[in-house]
Amino acid sequence: MTWLITAMAGIYLLYLWLSGGGLRQQRTKVTRFPAVLVFAHPGLAVSALGCWVAYVLTSERTLAWVSFGVLAASALLGFTMFTRWLGGGRHARGAEQGFPVLAVVLHGLAGLTTFVLVLLTAAVATGL
Repeated sequence: MTWLITAMAGIYLLYLWLSGGGLRQQRTKVTRFPAVLVFAHPGLAVSALGCWVAYVLTSERTLAWVSFGVLAASALLGFTMFTRWLGGGRHARGAEQGFPVLAVVLHGLAGLTTFVLVLLTAAVATGL
């Protein structure tokens, strides 16, 4: 459920960034979010979810840890975007300046909760 909440808030933020001209702003360097960062973050998250579904279907413990590792990489990229978003402050000029604080906080907290739950489940599944 937390993965779904995280994804829905993330899709909303991605929509706002794209509709606000995030891709067009790449050429002029107005945005603080490079396109590779914006698309790698959800790409890794979806890959982690795929590994997690495979773990749930097969009970192969290694897949739980692979899912956690990929999710950790996605979380690192998400944290990078969050700090860039915070750093914009009143000087922000890109499409991300219009992000609603509530959506950013919801996405971050749900993502952090998902991260912890995946870690705990992987640890319990492997007897750590």
